[in-house]
Amino acid sequence: MSKKFLTEVIVQATEMPAVAANRLAGELIEAIKREIVETGRFTLPEFGAFIVRETPKRTALNPRTGEKVAVKAGATVRFKASPALKEAALAGLKKARRKAGSK
Repeated sequence: MSKKFLTEVIVQATEMPAVAANRLAGELIEAIKREIVETGRFTLPEFGAFIVRETPKRTALNPRTGEKVAVKAGATVRFKASPALKEAALAGLKKARRKAGSK
C-alpha cells in the first residue's frame, strides 16, 4: 500500500480534490506513526496490529567474508493480521487457485 493508493481511495470514496486527499493521506500516515511511537502499538479492527518489538544485541556473520560482526540492539515494527484478515486472505487464495486450475 502506498500514499498514492490511499489518495486514490480517498478521492473515489469522497469525491475530494486530489490535492486535499493527498494531504489527508499524509496526515493519516503521520498519525499512525505518532501512535506507534507513543504507545508502541497501532491497531485497526478487522485488519490487524502494528507492534513495536525490541531486537537484542547479537553477533551476525558477514556473508561475503564470513567474519563475525556485532549488531546493535534496536527496534522493529511487526504486523500481526487479525483473524478476519487471515480468513479473507485464505478465501482469496482459494479463489485464485480455483481460477488458475480452471484454465
